[in-house]
Amino acid sequence: MIGFVALSFNAFAIDEITITIRNHLFYPPEIDIPQHKKVRITFINQDDTPEEIDSFDLNREKVVFANSRSSIYVGPLDAGRYRYFGEYHPNTAIGFVNVVSTEENQDVK
Repeated sequence: MIGFVALSFNAFAIDEITITIRNHLFYPPEIDIPQHKKVRITFINQDDTPEEIDSFDLNREKVVFANSRSSIYVGPLDAGRYRYFGEYHPNTAIGFVNVVSTEENQDVK
């Protein structure tokens, strides 16, 4: 007998969050993502200069050229707060990824 498991497309879908870089700041400066899920974060740089996204907490590094967009994937991660920053503007371009358990926040998608 041959068996199979029926899975919906959503079982494999990756959540995506967009962060805008404008005036060397991240909008929004903090995002919430679900624990133990892979998420795509797309940065849209509206500035006329590039920015390099760095995170020791997330182990990621990515250049986002001027007036362009670029993405990184994070997760699956344990619950916690993960810092990232813009290497070219570290005093202003600061953001956080808050990973929350589904028990703590049922609104995270």
